[in-house]
Amino acid sequence: MTRIPGGLIDRSQTLSFTFNGKRYTGHPGDTLASALLANGVRLMGRSFKYHRPRGPISAGSEEPNALVTLREGARAEPNTRATVAELYDGLTARSQNHVGPLGLDALAVNDLLSPFFAAGFYYK
Repeated sequence: MTRIPGGLIDRSQTLSFTFNGKRYTGHPGDTLASALLANGVRLMGRSFKYHRPRGPISAGSEEPNALVTLREGARAEPNTRATVAELYDGLTARSQNHVGPLGLDALAVNDLLSPFFAAGFYYK
């Protein structure tokens, strides 16, 4: 892939980070979302009610879909927008709203049953 030169990303250095237990690389100046997209990761989470696949649709703080949890344990920070989370060496992030592997979410069956669910307050 040919990359456009310039911008705020320093491609002379490489950072290592983990998403859902898998190690990826990025560069200083990347956001978590831009680094994941550069590594071919498009699916970053699932919707709350129907568990439909979600990935970024914007590049800023208005992003409603690419919500992740940063860090682990007592310092975990849920519902962080991947589009504004600055990448740093050793970052640990994981996707949200799924049971089992992200690509094979067991609760995605909710989407098939959606005609039988009443609309929640967040869908009205």
